[in-house]
Amino acid sequence: RLREQAELQSRIQALQSRIRPHFLFNSMNIIASLIATDPETAESVVEDLAELFRASLDEASHQVSLSSELALCERYLRIERLRLGDRLRLDWQVAPIPDGVRIPLLTIQPLIENAIYHGIQPLPEGGTIGVRVDFPDDRVRVEIRNPLPAADAAEPGAQREGNRMAIGNIRGRLAALHGSAARLESGADGPWYRTVLQYPYRGSARGDSG
Repeated sequence: RLREQAELQSRIQALQSRIRPHFLFNSMNIIASLIATDPETAESVVEDLAELFRASLDEASHQVSLSSELALCERYLRIERLRLGDRLRLDWQVAPIPDGVRIPLLTIQPLIENAIYHGIQPLPEGGTIGVRVDFPDDRVRVEIRNPLPAADAAEPGAQREGNRMAIGNIRGRLAALHGSAARLESGADGPWYRTVLQYPYRGSARGDSG
């Protein structure tokens, strides 16, 4: 059993190590532009960026509280709002989180990053990212919604390679912990692109040491 747990943890860490934030250079440009005019905000960006990269390098702690993961997402969104300004709008709906709910580290943040990269960045007018978290029937349900650019709407089956890679990595990490009880689905829904993640949060994780 110990050997199986060690192998499971190694598999999770190998999958996690392939997920990294990709906006370092944009963030550094933001910091550089703010140092002279708004040093307090520049310092805040440095702190947010440091926390994101600390998380991305934290191979040992493969599960964290859901509230910690969402706090990391908020740090990421603060940086992206500085970059995109009024083009990035947010519809953030998080239900009260039950005690003890955990999630693999850097699960939701890469999905939000994809939503911004594919759904907001190509649109000159920007758009709204929807993030909804609730807990029906003792399950965690996370839905992320972004506008579907016209080119992608014309080809609803088309997905960029980076998006497929992130979805595949996260699906693999959830399956390693929850087996077939975890689900991650994504696709076009009218003018929107939706990604829905679900998994049970009571008595289902395998090989979790904490």
